[in-house]
Amino acid sequence: MLSNTVESMDKLVAMQVFITTVACGSQSGAAQKLGLSRPVVSRYLGELEDWAGARLLHRTTRRLSLTDAGTEALARCCQLLEMAKGIQAAVGEPSGVPRGRLRITASTTLGRSVLTNMIAQFLEIYPGVGVDMLLSDQTVSLVDERIDLAIRITNILDSNVVARKLAQCRVMLCASPAYLRRHATPRRVEELGSHNCLIHSFYGKGTWTFNCNGEELAVPVTGNFGANDASAIEQAVLHGAGLAMLPAYMALPLIDKGELVALLPECEAIPLNIYAIYATRKNMPLALSKLIEFLGISFKDARLG
Repeated sequence: MLSNTVESMDKLVAMQVFITTVACGSQSGAAQKLGLSRPVVSRYLGELEDWAGARLLHRTTRRLSLTDAGTEALARCCQLLEMAKGIQAAVGEPSGVPRGRLRITASTTLGRSVLTNMIAQFLEIYPGVGVDMLLSDQTVSLVDERIDLAIRITNILDSNVVARKLAQCRVMLCASPAYLRRHATPRRVEELGSHNCLIHSFYGKGTWTFNCNGEELAVPVTGNFGANDASAIEQAVLHGAGLAMLPAYMALPLIDKGELVALLPECEAIPLNIYAIYATRKNMPLALSKLIEFLGISFKDARLG
């Protein structure tokens, strides 16, 4: 496969040498214009003639002219090179301007709360780029779903993917004022076991871990409601169903409005990392590399705790 690709590239180079030689009227003129030595020009012309199975040029010491086969070949070579340039123009990114369509995925809450606004700003800067966003709280296969970029909040990475850490997200323990009017406000993490704790399927499950004054404490928790979607947990805690651990980008606006109360401020829940995940660094589209760079800056400015 590789040898065939190299051979095809050599044929394109030989065609360009042939066209330039005819345009310049001599091999030496073509060599000067292409930055090649005259023997290399002669070799490319000979290889093209061998491949075509016909003599393409009449060569004398004073002049160079096309044979009948050369006249026919010249037109075809020009067509092939134009097609090659068309392919490059269609899939390449001239002048360093990103364009093309990207498929990205993220969790539903992150997508709605933070990421969509960032993508909108990115598209305003780079109007030649389009984005299709798949929001899901399940881990999506990059290959099966033809995903260019996944934005995931996790502390556990698959070793088979390429990841760039974008930011760290604080996780906050909170409850509604209505819940706290009915139940004693917890003063220590050990008291959480006596409260109804709303469990996210992908965070902590039956154990919430905190760092309290430099000491790590893992606390078993139980509750009568669980979900795999942080939005569902958010709605349940707002309705006074129990205590919840929410990412800061969801909790802080609600705390500011007085709809939720932050608990145990002296104890920090183990934060989560936000990663940009993609299949490979090789031949990365310019639009994708620009998006990852933009998100790296945007997440640093986001309110993540």
